[in-house]
Amino acid sequence: MRNLKVTMAFRGTNYHGFQRQPNALTVQEVVETALSKLLNEPVQIQGCSRTDTGVHAKEFVFSMQTEKCLPVRNFIRGACGYLPADISIYRVEEMPATFHARFSSTGKEYMYRIHNSESKNPFTTDLELHYRRKLDIELLRAAATHFVGTHDFAAFCTNCTEMQNTIRTIYDITIEKQENTVILLVKGNGFLYNMVRILVGTLLYVNEGRIQLEDLEAIMASRNRVRAGITAQAHGLTLHRVFYDEIL
Repeated sequence: MRNLKVTMAFRGTNYHGFQRQPNALTVQEVVETALSKLLNEPVQIQGCSRTDTGVHAKEFVFSMQTEKCLPVRNFIRGACGYLPADISIYRVEEMPATFHARFSSTGKEYMYRIHNSESKNPFTTDLELHYRRKLDIELLRAAATHFVGTHDFAAFCTNCTEMQNTIRTIYDITIEKQENTVILLVKGNGFLYNMVRILVGTLLYVNEGRIQLEDLEAIMASRNRVRAGITAQAHGLTLHRVFYDEIL
């Protein structure tokens, strides 16, 4: 039995996230259907992460098993032939039987894109958050330093339970501006439900003066979701990279 590590990219606009759902179209359903046709056998894939409706992925890894000896090049070409234009498989690797796309991962990096202009960009309406207020990049960078390190991120999680482990480590947050586009990269060992979007929403509240820099540590310590910022819209978020044995 071959155990494969497959890397794909997708534009999440037309999907209700990655994970298969009974009453909504998801990336997992579309990919499994395509691969089942290609290999002429039922295929079930294990994703590296769940993604929300409208969230994109530049690098999304899934693992799968198959008895078929289809060469990697033919696998990629054949799979892309069955997939729609907004999903693309671009790397396939043979892995040991112990590899699992989710449980073998050592970390992930998410990207959040903001179109910071009075006018919207018609070419990126489903890829970037349109935000009209001027962004103070240095203020955002100062605020972001409060999130770096190992913390209890319960205040930055939707629907976290009291029994859930909400401690995560953020290795780095970078914020850069390229003309009218502001790009945030958040790298960590794991992320809670909606965590990156809430972190971004909190930074936007800091930019607007609704939250002060000196309040961020108290918000973190409170473990109270209500005290943090909004959940920024999903379409600005992209799973940028997934790490396995790499040094983070």
